This record gives sequence, structure tokens and C-alpha cells, in this order.
Amino acid sequence: MKIIARDIPPRSVWALEQAGVHPLLARLYASRGVLGKDELDDGLARLLPPATLRGTQEAAVLLADAIRDNKRLCIVADYDCDGATACAVAVRGLRLLGAAHVSYLVPDRVVDGYGLTPPIAERVAATGADMLITVDNGIASVEGVAAAKARGLAVLVTDHHLPGPELPAADVLVNPNQPGCAFESKSIAGVGVMFYVLLALRAELRARGVFDAAPGAGPAQGAAAAPAVPQPKLDVLLPLVALGTVADVVKLDANNRRLVAQGLRRIRGGQMPVGLAALFKAAGRASAVATAFDFGFALGPRINAAGRLADMTLGIECLLTDDAGRADALARTLDGINRQRRDIEGDMRDQALRLAESLIDEGALPPAAISVFDAGFHEGVVGIVASRLKDRFHRPTFVFAASAADGKSHELKGSGRSIPGFHLRDALDLVAKRHPGVLLRFGGHAMAAGCTIAREHFGTFEQGMAQVAREWLAAAALTRQIETDGPLAREYMRVDLVDTLHREVWGQGFAPPTFSEEVEVISQRLVGEKHLALKLRHQGQPVDGMWFSHTEPLPSRVKLAFRLDADEWQGVRRVRFLVEGAEVD
Repeated sequence: MKIIARDIPPRSVWALEQAGVHPLLARLYASRGVLGKDELDDGLARLLPPATLRGTQEAAVLLADAIRDNKRLCIVADYDCDGATACAVAVRGLRLLGAAHVSYLVPDRVVDGYGLTPPIAERVAATGADMLITVDNGIASVEGVAAAKARGLAVLVTDHHLPGPELPAADVLVNPNQPGCAFESKSIAGVGVMFYVLLALRAELRARGVFDAAPGAGPAQGAAAAPAVPQPKLDVLLPLVALGTVADVVKLDANNRRLVAQGLRRIRGGQMPVGLAALFKAAGRASAVATAFDFGFALGPRINAAGRLADMTLGIECLLTDDAGRADALARTLDGINRQRRDIEGDMRDQALRLAESLIDEGALPPAAISVFDAGFHEGVVGIVASRLKDRFHRPTFVFAASAADGKSHELKGSGRSIPGFHLRDALDLVAKRHPGVLLRFGGHAMAAGCTIAREHFGTFEQGMAQVAREWLAAAALTRQIETDGPLAREYMRVDLVDTLHREVWGQGFAPPTFSEEVEVISQRLVGEKHLALKLRHQGQPVDGMWFSHTEPLPSRVKLAFRLDADEWQGVRRVRFLVEGAEVD
């Protein structure tokens, strides 16, 4: 492992400090590419204009006409947290804007697979819907969209995934990654795309005289033809947008950070759906001091667990209900499913680790890419386990499980996670071209992707992916690196500054502050047989430290990469270090 410090542009630091930004935050922001204080303005007025997202204007007209004509709208969601929040935003938002008939359908991970398939389109048509709206899926659903159109459904696709070689023949496509789209935030999550469609729809309804510009509660459902009323406040949806954005681990560019910051602001003020409040309670987290970390590691996993092991309808209903009692019951159910997921994950992780280690000759480096399969693996958890192996070995990793769908036991469902410099979906595309027929289906992003193969082709896939990794990844890319913000000055070892850092929006592509320097290890002991508790001396001052999921002892002096946290003991809060890695010769 190599610990390296980020470059800190002095002119950017100076400009931020001159604009009144705290010196520590100025240093952190500058090293993440922020050039001026205006980029830190998270006001709604600074969001990218909806008109720049290709398809939003056409989608607004399509939806406004449907609301006017009292059409039946059906949302086809996805079974992860982004899909669940996007579905909840679509249902809540369309109802706020006057749609009288809005329903949803979420595919089953095992039975239906991913996206809008022809059978899903048939099920939507059978409900009597007039329009099908996808959220967080659909850009690759050429056959599913064709099936929906053949049944007479209007189709609106809202998605953020990378398109394939052929676009579906939907009435309207809204996706920042479709050809010809100039929207600057290519990393916006599926829930963000749907939020933008609603913003455009509200503007269209305002132009038609349905609303005036004064904010209000909105019309009663089905009241689109009534005289103009104050327009509904769509910012009530921002807590859901923030949750889905962070949980989907998309890059937190400036626009995504604004969406997350706005959602957090409302949650901290107690303005959120009762389901979110219930999830905070079930996770043991305080919504009054909510952080992006809570989205990614507390709420998101509980919603995702429903899609992995049960039915994502549970998660969506938790986000849709306005009944506090029902929300609490659903949140407790999701918490229980998440505990079950942890148990399954733990067993799978141990077995996957053994399989991965068997691929490594004694004294040798791991292969350039790792692929493992076991007949006992659960397909709903393969993505999490792939992430754990990727972190352990610093290699692109795929974990496969046998399909549990009827008649599909000969197929393997795989989920992959990648490392910087290796575009996973492009790698799958190359494997598919080099080995025709091996990949039955695939899709995804640069850092996460999924695929389906025949069981008999696992060996071919494993070798093919490793070959692509050997060609694309230099030795330096295969060496784990931790980027840090360098040494931490002693005057910043304060609990109030820890709280300040926690209130900011950090995440994928805008990494949380991590510092590094050599410290003295005074003592160390195992906690719970899997965590290392440390007493350190940092710049002559004692400080506690914790290295979670690490058991190997450290030398008496070592260079550590660490994040700041606040620990409380007998009513006194103190700074402690959460260790991320160590550079040991």
C-alpha cells in the first residue's frame, strides 16, 4: 500500500480563504478542484437548468398532456436504493403536480432480472395503464420498450446508465449519457434525472396556466384543468433525491453536491417523509445531525436489502407512506432484512475470500482481475461481496451466483466492482466481442457492472476478464494507493472542527477528508476479534484510534492514513482517528 498526498493548489487555497472559507476547509476544497467560493454555493438557484437535460421538455409535454387527459401512469422502478427513491420521487411528484392515477411496479431481482423486459411491459399493460415511465432503467431495454409500444402504451424512459449500441424506441428518452445531451452532470443519479423531469413538468404546467409561480400545496389530484393555483413545492422531494444520489455512489460533482446538501438541510430541520425518519430511527442514527455517510452506510443498505433478499416494494412503500405507524413497521422490517443480509454476506465473504486466495500462488501477486463462483452464493449479495474482495485485493472483481429463477439454474448472475483506471462496462464489452456467446447480458458503469453467463462459460469469462485487465492495467494501477490530505496540524485536533467536517457533503469523487503522517503506536489490542483499537501519539499528543476490520499488529512507528471522528466517554467528547491504511516497509 502506498500513501500519497493530494496536490494542494496554493492560489485556490488563498482565493477561498480570502472569500472567508475556513483555512482547513479551503485546503480540502482546493485539493478537490474547487477554484472559488461560488462553486460552494449550494442554493437551488445554482442547479443546472432542466432545459439542458435532453428530453426533459418533450417529457414535460408528454406528461402534462397525460395529466390533462386523466391518463393512467405506471412507474417501472429498479430494485436498488436509487431505483426505489426515484420511484418514490416520481409517484409523489406526479401526484403533487395533479396526476390522479399513478401506480408503480418493481421487477423482482430473481424472477424478472434487470430493467424493462417484455414480460414487465405485459404486466404494466395488464394493469390498464396508458403510459409507462421507467426510472433508473430503460436505456438498454430495446425489446421491453418495443413490447410496451406494441401494447399501445406511451413510454417515457428516464435513466442515467450508459446506453448500448441501440437506443429504445420510446416516445421520449431522458438520460444525460444519451448521444447529443449537453447536460454537464453526466453523473447524476436516476433519482436526480426524475427530479429534473418533474421540474420541467412543473414549468410546462405553469406555462399552460395550471399553476402560477407562487409556491403552494398544489392542486388536488385530477385538478389540472382548474384555474391557476400556486405551484407545488418540489423541494419536499429533495431528501429522497439526496438519499438515492449518495446510495448509488455516483460522482459528487458540483450539481450532485447541491442536491445532496439541499436534502440534508431539510432532513436536519425535520422536513422529510415519515419513512425516512423511521429509517433513521431503525438505524440508530440522529436525523438532526444527518450526514451523507448516513445515506451510504445506514439508510441505503436497509432499502437495498429489500431488493437483495425480499421485495423492493417494502422499501418503496416505506418511502411513500405518510402514516408514521406504518413507516415505523416497514423500517423495522427493512432493518431485520438487512441483518439477515449481513449474515449471508459474512458467510459468502469468507468463502469468496478462500476462493480468491486459491487463485494466488504462494509469494505471488493476485491475478489482474478476480472472478469467483460458488453454488451456495446468493445472487442478491454478490455485488457487496465483490466490493469486499475488490477492497481486499485491489483488483477488478466479479462474484457469481447461480440464478434462482425457474428454469435458469444453468445461468450465473455476476456483479462486478472495479478499481481506478479500469472501466468495467467497457471491459465486459471487449470480453463479449472476443468471446461471442459467453455474455448473455451485461451493463453498468465504469466502477460497477453486472452480467449473466452460462455456467459452462465461467472459465472462459474468468480468463477473458483477466486478460483484458492485464492489457489495460499497468503495475502502478495494481498497487493500492490511498490519497490523503497530508498532515493534520495540531490546532485542528478539535471536536468542533470534526463536527464541521461531518456537516459537509463528501462522497464518491469528492472524497471525505483523510490525513496522513507518521505516529507512534503506544499500545494496540483486538476488539471483538476483528478490530484493532489503538493508543497513538500524534505530534507529541495522545489520541485514540480504531482500525475496523483489521487484525494485524502495527510497528511502534508507522505512517497512517486516517479520518477524524469524535468519541464520547462519560459525557466528554474527544477526537479519535479512524485508520484507513498504513504504509509499512
